[in-house]
Amino acid sequence: MAEPPDLRIGIVAAEPSGDLLAAGLMDALRERLPHVRFEGVSGPLMRASGVDEWVEMDSLSVMGLFEVLHHLPRLLRLRGRLLERWRDTPPALFIGVDAPDFNLTLECRLRAHGVATVHYVSPTVWAWRRGRVRKIRRAVDLLLTVFPFETDFLHAYGVPSHYVGHPLACDMPLQPDRGAARRELGLDARQPVLALLPGSRRGEVTRLAEPFLRTAAALQRNAPDTAVVVPLVNATTRDLLQAQIARHAPGLRAEVSVGTSRVALAAADVVLTASGTATLEGLLSKRPMVVGYKLQAATFAIAKLLRLVKVEHVAMANLLTNERLAPEFIQRACEPEQLLPALQRFFDDPALRERVAERYREVHLALQIDTNREAAAAVIRLLEARGYA
Repeated sequence: MAEPPDLRIGIVAAEPSGDLLAAGLMDALRERLPHVRFEGVSGPLMRASGVDEWVEMDSLSVMGLFEVLHHLPRLLRLRGRLLERWRDTPPALFIGVDAPDFNLTLECRLRAHGVATVHYVSPTVWAWRRGRVRKIRRAVDLLLTVFPFETDFLHAYGVPSHYVGHPLACDMPLQPDRGAARRELGLDARQPVLALLPGSRRGEVTRLAEPFLRTAAALQRNAPDTAVVVPLVNATTRDLLQAQIARHAPGLRAEVSVGTSRVALAAADVVLTASGTATLEGLLSKRPMVVGYKLQAATFAIAKLLRLVKVEHVAMANLLTNERLAPEFIQRACEPEQLLPALQRFFDDPALRERVAERYREVHLALQIDTNREAAAAVIRLLEARGYA
């Protein structure tokens, strides 16, 4: 009996969170469709899952309006090459993982040429730039959402969507083992511990390093036995952060490492973090957080002028609980004078830390779905409707 032909799926991810989602989906699809083959833009987890990598995802990891403008000619050339290649030899399906500014246009053009398209992770149209929903409707045959409140919003605008949960909710334990995490990091079981997460991109780390490090140094001056752990995503951001410590907080005693964010969160009493996926990881770790964020000044000014932001909270932990359990300090407010008292309040109040942890546990339970298999099943239904699989 002849082997079935390979089923080709194009896929593009642009940052570590997308790499994680894409790799999990790839593995789950391969369980059901052994002859599937993936190709496109990928990260290390996708490479380990067997993608035919055309481009490394670091080529797309650009953030902020003016940073994007600087790299725009290169990004447009890259997107043009991908589009030409997939138009010449169309895949059965294209999956764009997050990175909406890059992927939605690619999806629009591929869909216009008859390629079925899936977008994984809803753009935050419910929060800002709501007009993008019209482009999403043109771009996708299916949108896979990772948070439950997104599907109702999207269905109201005629976008076919399916809630699949978030894989981190299944990967991360309901009860983190603080003792084991502290032993792994060489920390004393009784000392106060602050986890510092200044982001995954160079631009984020550059903008947040000074206020975060100065805040941590002030906290350590007030309580000298406080340990500070700083997990970063790669050696590039680690080296950048260490240079910033020497410049802005030379007296800070901090353990800087790569790839240990979950251990650091489990070990911590309190977390100071950038807005983004890290606030979801903080929630799933049941750790109280203070959230700081800075956009490039011109990007923030334009967003404020055009009233692009439509939600009360920016941190995903606050959006999921629908209350500001994690204090948010954005742009000019993201300074030690405001960050430090918010952190100190959590350190000084164990009962408050416990109340926050219990609320985060409730959300964690609600998010626990077998995300990879749920997403794979939705993709396979689309493939079957198109005569594949």
